[in-house]
Amino acid sequence: MSTTEQHQRIASGQGFIAALDQSGGSTPKALKLYGIEENEYSGDAQMFDLVHQMRTRIVSSPAFDGKRVLGAILFEMTLDREFNGKNAAQYLWDDKRVVPFLKIDKGLHDEANGVQLMKPIPGLAELLARAKAKGVFGTKERSVIKANNAQGIAAVLDQQFELGQQVLDAGLVPIIEPEVDIKAADKEAIEVELKKGLLARLDRVNPATPVMLKLTLPVVDGYFDELVAHPSVLKVVALSGGYSREQANAKLAQNKGVIASFSRALTEGLSAKQSDAEFNQALDASIESIYQASIA
Repeated sequence: MSTTEQHQRIASGQGFIAALDQSGGSTPKALKLYGIEENEYSGDAQMFDLVHQMRTRIVSSPAFDGKRVLGAILFEMTLDREFNGKNAAQYLWDDKRVVPFLKIDKGLHDEANGVQLMKPIPGLAELLARAKAKGVFGTKERSVIKANNAQGIAAVLDQQFELGQQVLDAGLVPIIEPEVDIKAADKEAIEVELKKGLLARLDRVNPATPVMLKLTLPVVDGYFDELVAHPSVLKVVALSGGYSREQANAKLAQNKGVIASFSRALTEGLSAKQSDAEFNQALDASIESIYQASIA
């Protein structure tokens, strides 16, 4: 597996990153949207089996391949599972030419200073080594900003960049994700503080080992242009963050150089009850709309 080739795909390929990393907390909601109610399964093991079936159906669909999907973010349990009889990360790259990423954060602390920091990640060094050995290219780590509190925003960015450096040291590429809550009353002011903090820290990152950024779509179109152009940034990707696919795509298309990394907006309209033909058609339409918004 060529890391250089994967690096090149992310840097200059046309397409977007599929976020298939629903974790324990978000899985029941993801399954419900997929047409599987909570009374249709019992216990975590069955729940995770069902969501793995959903992911397998997505990645093995003819609609899902490297022509439009550059990368996919996996949940940690997926790392030890298979897609169509092959190691999940290996299948993505070998069979689909889709670059594999891994969600490494373990969820969030309660809100303090207007933000939610990441919880500790026990066994991080081992997890990163295991991911690298399985052919993963990069990681994703999420925090949330809910208010324009300079101290809180600085704490989020310090934690993100510190973790990002550990990921870089392990030979992987971090996706730094300081999500801004789309319902935040002062969202535009948060984005001013956030961009200032990101630029200051990016200037300390070696351009030879760039990071990626995953950001909430900004109030002001093109507001992240400086981040897109920064020599220490491999790619800026956007989360859908609660917007519908239509809203997220419309906003994304106004931000040149930023590509999608959608989760819920990607799977919107997919159902366990659909025939394979219906499912593939719905997924194809979703992928095509997100792809077009990403290359706009």
